[in-house]
Amino acid sequence: MKKETTLVVLAAGMGSRYGSTKQIDAVGSYGETIVDFSIYDAYLAGFRKIVFIVREAILEDVKAVFDPRLEGKVEVDYVCQELYKIPEKFLENQRTKPWGTAHAVLMVKDVVQENFCVINADDFYGRNAFKMMRNALLEADEDSYEFSMVGYLLKNTLSDFGSVSRGECITGDDQYLEGITERTHIEKKGDKIFYQQEASEVELSPNTVVSMNIWGFTPKVFQKLEEQLNEFLEENYLSEKAEYFLPLVINKLIKTNTATIKVHTTDADWMGVTYKEDKPHVVSEIKRLQSLGHYPERITLQNEFIKG
Repeated sequence: MKKETTLVVLAAGMGSRYGSTKQIDAVGSYGETIVDFSIYDAYLAGFRKIVFIVREAILEDVKAVFDPRLEGKVEVDYVCQELYKIPEKFLENQRTKPWGTAHAVLMVKDVVQENFCVINADDFYGRNAFKMMRNALLEADEDSYEFSMVGYLLKNTLSDFGSVSRGECITGDDQYLEGITERTHIEKKGDKIFYQQEASEVELSPNTVVSMNIWGFTPKVFQKLEEQLNEFLEENYLSEKAEYFLPLVINKLIKTNTATIKVHTTDADWMGVTYKEDKPHVVSEIKRLQSLGHYPERITLQNEFIKG
């Protein structure tokens, strides 16, 4: 029996810096979103189930975009990440900001029973990333804590229109992750790259491997996500800003020797729409890739996908 793998798309973000619902903002000539290209690449790599994590406020809008494109080609499901989806004892708070990416992934535990890949809706990862991830998921025992990630070179992940945050990855000679540290306010200045640390700037190597939030998990991760969510909320449920991020979970799993995370590094250029000004570059780069034959002129899942 062919082993199943699922693609989980993080699409519940508020898009505050972007200024609109960037998850469904068109970047292709026929209304395609960044997610359409990711799904196309993931499908060619062998993924046949897609789960979108959204907010209730945008659920119908997201379904209206993707249901017609995916119906009959892949299995599709939607789950909602909401502030109230936490243990009852923590509900008395003034929170308005989402609880974070680790909380978001926990939302799919009832609809994902197989190994799965997590991606951001607003990041363009490239086809090779999905091939590497699919292979890693096929090799991982579903009852194990053999996790994986695709790492990118920092120099290929920056925006020309503002600072970004990236997870700096520390790996051993065996290419297993030893730790991940969130670096904020990363900017390119001349031919050098710096991040902000308190009142000073610290230089980073352009070839630093960073996380772009493309992870491979087995279903065993859900138990750990629940356990650590309780610990996180015990300390932070009254905070208006603290977020339960995937790197927090990953670091603890590494520190306690609970899980291994194999890092598959790519030198591909990342594309994303952190800022509205990023969009023209993404649009032009997609057109270039189409002109080279990497993607059809129109990803009409009704005909392209049926070939698979």
